[in-house]
Amino acid sequence: MYPTLLALHSMVRWFVLASLLFAIFRAYRGWLFKKQFRSFDDRVRQITATIAHVQLVLGLWLYFISPVVSYFLYHFTEAVHERQIRFFGMEHITMMLTGIVIITIGSVKAKRKTTDQDKFKTMAIWFSIALLVILSSIPWSFSPLISRPNFRPF
Repeated sequence: MYPTLLALHSMVRWFVLASLLFAIFRAYRGWLFKKQFRSFDDRVRQITATIAHVQLVLGLWLYFISPVVSYFLYHFTEAVHERQIRFFGMEHITMMLTGIVIITIGSVKAKRKTTDQDKFKTMAIWFSIALLVILSSIPWSFSPLISRPNFRPF
């Protein structure tokens, strides 16, 4: 089950990034060009938050069955000094939780705004911050600090 969940988590990351980038594009476009906030924009906001929450559930599930995290938790004193183990045991989960909280706050705040421009502006700012937080903690294949494949097979 662990390899399947790991592959699924890796795949869903691309949906999170794509939906977040599309939502940010729509938000900046609407904000800067003073567009009307349509039901499509609201659906994009909702879908982006939902995909992020699905990824959160997969990630938490993975966190609790991961042998790397298990080692980190049971051998904390030694593991905290090992870069790759510390990354998955502490840094990755903290930053990703932060990113998803930022997406959630931005989505809720945008929903509650009364003007179209305020909705777009709120989405643009909060989702952009979330994207930066998330991008900083994905174990990219090209990262010199922690490297994992961009696509995992099932």
